Amino acid sequence: MTLAEVFAALWSDYVAMTPQAARIQRLFAARGEHVQNDHVAFRTFDCAGLGLAAVAAPFERLGYLERDRYRFADKKLIAKYWQHPDRTLPKIFISELCTAELSPEARAIIANLVTQLPAGFADRADLPWAGRPWRCTRADYEALLAESEYAAWLAAFGFRVNHFTVAVNTLTTFSGLRELGAFLVAEGFTLNNAGGAIKGTPADHLEQSSTRADTVAVDLAGETLLLPSCYYEFAKRYVDSATGEVFHGFVPASADKIFESTDVATTT
Repeated sequence: MTLAEVFAALWSDYVAMTPQAARIQRLFAARGEHVQNDHVAFRTFDCAGLGLAAVAAPFERLGYLERDRYRFADKKLIAKYWQHPDRTLPKIFISELCTAELSPEARAIIANLVTQLPAGFADRADLPWAGRPWRCTRADYEALLAESEYAAWLAAFGFRVNHFTVAVNTLTTFSGLRELGAFLVAEGFTLNNAGGAIKGTPADHLEQSSTRADTVAVDLAGETLLLPSCYYEFAKRYVDSATGEVFHGFVPASADKIFESTDVATTT
């Protein structure tokens, strides 16, 4: 697949789980905006060959290069991002859950999930959007949720885009995230206010905001639950005076709060 085909497949799966994203795109188009993506994010476990390297492999084969690594101690995660030489293409941000830091009970549930994977699953060219490859019960989900919102989300939704991110710098009808946020709220969207509606400052060289995740019906072993799925993020980047270039990385303190866009408590 070409990169254009990959991103088309990712977007198609994403908007199926995130109806708000398609509506926001239509609202932007009505204002004459042409949206460019800042980054696309994925989640995974650090076991059974499913870690960062496995999810990144399809993108690396298409020219993406590994950049910085981040640690989120409270959420028991590590993450990295990848960047293409063509800077107009979105960055790829992948996080993985450090399962060894969970309780024995949670580790046992995750181990049961990954033992269901068919042979060669981690080598699939479409791994980043392969969907949920295991049977997850309501009991599994709720047990993981009590310990890690991230683990519960991944168990329920599997491998797919967690969020796309609008590159606010490329928008022409909004001055920044404050004006954009007011527009979205006026249109009926709910923003993630964890740590404030805008995370980061110009001094950090990155400001971010996001909607709260859509709620969708998910079948868990025959039971239908309404669960927070995916969200839409917005990023404005600033020139780093130390390098004279636009900052391309991420700010862990801000990203930590962005992760909470899928928390059950913030989507009810």
